[in-house]
Amino acid sequence: MQRRLAFRLVIWLGWAMVGPTAGVGATDAVTGTVPAPDGVAIAYTVRGEGATTLVFVHGWCCDQTYWDHQVRHFCPRCRVVTLDLAGHGRSGQERSVYTMAAFAQDVAAVVTGLELRQVVLVGHSLGGLVIVEAARLMPDRIIGLVPADSLQNVERRVAPEQAAIYLRPLETDFAQSAQAFVRQNMFLPASDSALVDRIAADMAQGPPEVGRAVLREVFLYSVLPALAAVRVPLRCINSDRYPTDVAAARRHLPTFDAVLTPGVGHFNMIEDPVAFNRLLENFLGELPAGGTGGDR
Repeated sequence: MQRRLAFRLVIWLGWAMVGPTAGVGATDAVTGTVPAPDGVAIAYTVRGEGATTLVFVHGWCCDQTYWDHQVRHFCPRCRVVTLDLAGHGRSGQERSVYTMAAFAQDVAAVVTGLELRQVVLVGHSLGGLVIVEAARLMPDRIIGLVPADSLQNVERRVAPEQAAIYLRPLETDFAQSAQAFVRQNMFLPASDSALVDRIAADMAQGPPEVGRAVLREVFLYSVLPALAAVRVPLRCINSDRYPTDVAAARRHLPTFDAVLTPGVGHFNMIEDPVAFNRLLENFLGELPAGGTGGDR
């Protein structure tokens, strides 16, 4: 019971793990790295062209390829950038302390390094927290924020001593605990069993020291100051598996908005990419100039 409560609190706080999808063709891709302020190399991939840039930020123990459905859909009409946060994917793993502020700096390093403007940040779960924090670092470059299955209850907090209890299973056996979490808490009974298997296997291979450090930060981090500082449109695209407390969020950001992808689990951008992409398109269409042109 205690372990299950811990896992559900992780979801509420915005923890993300996604399984790989079929790879996007690399023929038009430009890859590279930029240094974060602490020197860690942050890997990125750029595809497509356009005045507006979509920057996709993954969740915990995954990487930039988990946005393949969205990259494939959006890169014909605008510039699309994916990146690996420090400790994930092709980015460096030598960071000494993993914090939300440092992850936000990873995103800012890519955006500023590529000299991007009119940027819409899209972040899944943990990535949703990261993009809200990152927006504070470059307000002149960001025109919209889309947390995906994230920010379900922005006022929920966990005391440090309680966080230590919740983390204990991952410290004892990271792979087994991660597998149990994925299989028991992140999907619906009707979810694709092959997807469940892929994600569970992927989680078992995550660097335990990174996973534990990042999860500890998620428990102790509060998104409220960053949320209150948001000055651009923000709309969550959340699953209906767990409730989104819109009223709580609007106490800190009156313009907070959320739409739902019903009947899917935590990985709504993978389980129902058609619905997810349509909702993201709707958001882009409401931005100035349809989110496609003009200088800010």
